[in-house]
This record gives sequence, C-alpha cells and structure tokens, in this order.
Amino acid sequence: MNAKIPNPENPGKKIVLLPGDGIGAEVTAEAELLMTGLAREYNVTLDVQTELIGGVAMDETGEPLPEKTLAACRQADAIILGAVGGPQWADPNADKRPEQGLLQLRKELGLYANLRPVRLHPKLANASPLKPEYLEGVDLMVVRELTGGSYFGEKQEGDEFASDACTYTREEIERVVIRAADIARERCGMLTMIDKANVLATSRLWRKVTADVMTELFPDVRYEFMLVDAAAMYIVSNPARFDVIVTENMFGDILTDEASMLVGSMGMLPSASLGAGKLGLYEPIHGSAPDIVGQGIANPFGMLASVGMMFDYSLGMKEAARRIELVIWNCISNGECTPDLGGTLTTAAAGAAVRKRMGEYYLSRVAYG
Repeated sequence: MNAKIPNPENPGKKIVLLPGDGIGAEVTAEAELLMTGLAREYNVTLDVQTELIGGVAMDETGEPLPEKTLAACRQADAIILGAVGGPQWADPNADKRPEQGLLQLRKELGLYANLRPVRLHPKLANASPLKPEYLEGVDLMVVRELTGGSYFGEKQEGDEFASDACTYTREEIERVVIRAADIARERCGMLTMIDKANVLATSRLWRKVTADVMTELFPDVRYEFMLVDAAAMYIVSNPARFDVIVTENMFGDILTDEASMLVGSMGMLPSASLGAGKLGLYEPIHGSAPDIVGQGIANPFGMLASVGMMFDYSLGMKEAARRIELVIWNCISNGECTPDLGGTLTTAAAGAAVRKRMGEYYLSRVAYG
C-alpha cells in the first residue's frame, strides 16, 4: 500500500515501510496509521512506499534484500522496519537467511550507529523479572556500533574449522564514540564504553580511540571503561548506574536484548540506526515473534516509539517525537496496553488508543495554546 498526503507548499518526505516477517506486518500497520495522521496534522507531505525484506522477500524474489527494496531505501528520507526471520527460514546452514537482508541494508546505507533507549515506566516495574528495587531510576541509552566487528568480518566455515574475523578501524570507532558522547553531553554527561580489553585486540583499540576522542573533543563528559561481563552483571543488578553506553556490534546486540527485560517486555523498546546524514532506519528491537503471529496481541509500542525517533532524527520534528513518547507513557499509565504489559488490548486497539490520545493532546494544545 502506498499512501500520499499532498501538500504543494512543503517538500515531500519519502518513507519506506519494510513490514518483513511475522508480527512485523501487524505493528508496521499501526506505524503507518500514526505517521500519516501526524503528517496531516502538521501539514507535511509523506510518500509512503512498502517494499519486501527478509523471509517474505526470499519467498517472492529469492533474495533477503531485493534490488528494488535497496534502491527505494537509498532514495528515502527514513525507513520503518517491522521484523525479519521465522522458523520456516531458520536453517543456519542455508546460503541465504532473512537476517542477511537487514545486515546488508545497514551496511549499504552506512548506518553505523544503533541507538536504543531504555526507560522504565513505574507501572511496569512488576512486569520485569527483576525486583522493583533494582529498577528505580532506569533511563539509559545504548549506542551500538552497527557495521563492523565479527558480524561483517571475513568468515571461514567447514566441518572441522570455522572462524569469524572481528575487525575495526580507528575511523569506525571514532564516529560511533562521537555520536554516543554527543548524546551523553545532552543527558547526564556520563559515557560507559564496554569491551573485552583483557582478551581482545579490537577492544584495546576501542579503549585507545575512545580515550583520544573524549580527551580531545569531550573534556566536559565523564567516561569509563567496563568489561562486558561486568556490564552484563550491572545491567541486572544496578542498571541505574548507566547513562549512555557505547560498544561494539556483537556486545551491543546481546546487551540490549538483556536490557529490554528491565522494562518488562521486548515489545516496549524502539531503536534508530543512523549514519552520517538524516537517513535512518527505525525498528522495534523485538523479533518476528512467530508464536503470536495472527493473534492480534503483539505490542505496537516499541514500533510506535520508533516512529517517534524517526520524526526526531530524520524529519527534524522534535515536538511530534516528544508527543508520541508522552502519549505512549500515558497509555501505559492508564492500562491501555497489550497483554504482555498486563493489559487486555489487541495490537490494533493499543495503536488506536495512542492515536486517540494524540488527538486529545492536539485539541488541548489548540484550546490552551
């Protein structure tokens, strides 16, 4: 489905939707409703184009990232992704897998920094597997390097031997540390770089480069180094000690999934994958959740919060982004949420609750200025 909202006075914004697999289509449908409604309100022209990625793309075209999809994404102002993968494509020995489409897309577009905010709503403290007293004050940002490391290194694979090369350059490390330090400067002024420097040469390079960047460019921002095993323990024992975390690709992938449990559900967390320009890829951190596909109970809040990040980072509409964040917060406060958060709403009903409160917010702003 393509949706156009014409506005001859404002330049159009091209948004590519990649529903992908599993519940991706269900939560992406709610994202489209929210973004097009906001665009009308703000009198912004959106050209929304839907393309294939992941397993469904493999089934239709033979490729997890078809050329048509990549070409559309290269021309986009922002990309919204649902999820990729599923049991029908889960053979780890297959030459092509759905996840390869997402990895290739990030690499082709130069999206090197993945931002994952983790903020706990007080009402969800009991939904977390951790005791509530460990969760007070949790509000952190993880910045994960996204296009380097062992995920993209040279690979050798056989029956008796296999290897995955983990490589990083100074430039790759510098740019993501600068991005993370900029965010830390705007928050509480504390950056934690997570590595495994007691074992890995790449981690020791990360330490050298991070120290250089922070000393030369960010003397006003405090920073520390922490081994990844210690960080994994602190995330579940004292997560409020963190402000901004920056780390390499694989560590970031694992630690952010762990951190999602702090807020009670993987369905809550958004993410933004950014490069040097305004183009960004926005997605909830959850997977395709094949066990609940078609049941109408997938949590759309992580996806809708990702739309908020899109309005902020790619479209420069910070007020719209802030409104989405506040409205999701208010929906949770009022129990308007899906079963994973203790509510009773369906995916569509939760999305509708967000849009209704967005409309109420708009009317109160018009009435009271």
